[in-house]
Amino acid sequence: MPDSLVVERPADGVVLLRLNRPERLNAIDETLLGGLLAAFSELAGDRSARVVVLTGAGRGFCSGLDMRSFGPSMPAADEPPLELLRFQELMASLPLALRALPQPVVAVVNGPAYGGGLSLCLSSDLRLCSDSAVFGNGAIGIGLSGAEMGMSYLLPRAVGAAVAAEWMLTGRAVPAREALERGLVSEVVEGDRLLERALELAGSLAAGSPLALQMTKAALQANLDAPSLEVAMELENRNQVIAHGSEEAAAARRRWDDR
Repeated sequence: MPDSLVVERPADGVVLLRLNRPERLNAIDETLLGGLLAAFSELAGDRSARVVVLTGAGRGFCSGLDMRSFGPSMPAADEPPLELLRFQELMASLPLALRALPQPVVAVVNGPAYGGGLSLCLSSDLRLCSDSAVFGNGAIGIGLSGAEMGMSYLLPRAVGAAVAAEWMLTGRAVPAREALERGLVSEVVEGDRLLERALELAGSLAAGSPLALQMTKAALQANLDAPSLEVAMELENRNQVIAHGSEEAAAARRRWDDR
């Protein structure tokens, strides 16, 4: 993995991905993008990884695309539309790959999460942040659409359509407490305790059944778009039957009986 991405295993079953460009508030450049996509691809098939934790080094989570020094693959603004589209699709593959991980992903937002950083946050399953975290998408302020990298799909599902529209149309900075009140994050933690709390949560998840975790995540994602309660329940019912017959469920029941 490149130096811009640090991969650690702080506990059994827990993989910690740390964006490591603190001098740029962990802005995404060509190298970091490639490192993240490679890490996600590897984790997708890693059975020893039961929970993934995503955070940033230094005082930021991720400030989005590194507009100043992304690398040679970033097209100029006057490139043909097809080239611009290909680059946008490459960037959009990042939240898709993160969201497609079978493991639950815990975003640990230790500072600014803007643009692509907000998209990474939204593509995670659980989101914790420090009291100094701030969220936003400033693309609209430089004449671009505030809807990018899945944001117009994921943000309304997290905070509601009206709140998402206000945040995306204004591009304003959203502080941690407002993010908590609106449901973007589930918990705000003092900065010096944030990673400790996140690893505690990840460890408790990793101690459970990997099959149960992955099936629950898959059902949550699928049923956000379920056309009816009946369709959602059909998936839930099938998942329960599959899980019930697994050795993991049998082991969990034995542990429960021994309590």
